[in-house]
Amino acid sequence: MVSCKAVANGTTQPRRADTDDKRKLIDSVDCFIFDCDGVIWRGDSVIDGVPETLDMLRAMGKRLVFVTNNSTKSRAGYLGKFTGLGLNVNAEEIYSSSYAAAAYLESIDFKKKVYVIGESGILEELDLKGIQHLGGPEDAEKVVALKKGEYMEHDEDVGAVVVGFDRHINYYKIQYATLCIRENPGCLFIATNRDAVTHLTDAQEWAGNGSMVGAIAGSTKREPITVGKPAEFMLDNIAKTFGLKRQQICMVGDRLDTDILFGKNGGLTTCLVLSGVTDEETLLSPENSVHPDYYMSQLSELLAVKEAAKVAA
Repeated sequence: MVSCKAVANGTTQPRRADTDDKRKLIDSVDCFIFDCDGVIWRGDSVIDGVPETLDMLRAMGKRLVFVTNNSTKSRAGYLGKFTGLGLNVNAEEIYSSSYAAAAYLESIDFKKKVYVIGESGILEELDLKGIQHLGGPEDAEKVVALKKGEYMEHDEDVGAVVVGFDRHINYYKIQYATLCIRENPGCLFIATNRDAVTHLTDAQEWAGNGSMVGAIAGSTKREPITVGKPAEFMLDNIAKTFGLKRQQICMVGDRLDTDILFGKNGGLTTCLVLSGVTDEETLLSPENSVHPDYYMSQLSELLAVKEAAKVAA
């Protein structure tokens, strides 16, 4: 299945998928899991040809699932973005890392409170699971004066700290989360993801949730439980939720270290698109050991299969 070519040292490296490769890819799987940022859209702009490609795959009977490590929105919030961009997507086809955090806590029968570093998406998903929480946007304006004798109280009933992308992260939130993790017995440290960068706009890359998680890991000397890509929990939960076997699934993404690694670790077919974070130079670099089964410039290249079928007819 792997589209590779031999190189001088006897190893292999990926090569661009041709029309036959694209046909084989589509024929070999029943479901496509798509990353969103860099695959479906960049910032607030749909990538050219994506709507037509999704329509073609649906017409072929393929199941589509949309996965994002961005935790700022809930599934309902992402449905609004899809709709606003003119994309025909159903709510049950969306899987965000904000939902993954809530689903993980539900899976372990969590009963205590959650302190949230993050935005409204995490809070909305926790509410839907009936999980108590504090922090989040309401702590955005809180300031630590650090005057003589300063002492911060924290809720001893917090049993988990969830860290998601937070445009309003501040020292108060970092200290509060640190106290909960270090001083509350058994307190969990959960990261929605550890992405180094993210596409908040289509103009450039921005520091991702890895920077927020790194701050808490540094202050607590603890490594988090990660629930977003490339963590096993997210894939397992998706497969169970949608009733899928892993050999039926192709993961399509723009990042080697999250999307493609997520797919390869889970035994999925993988396809890298170069419309987001990873460029061809990085993919083909001798230092890169994460090789997708297929790669192409952008998702709309799959439309070549439809065009080839027209010509053949």
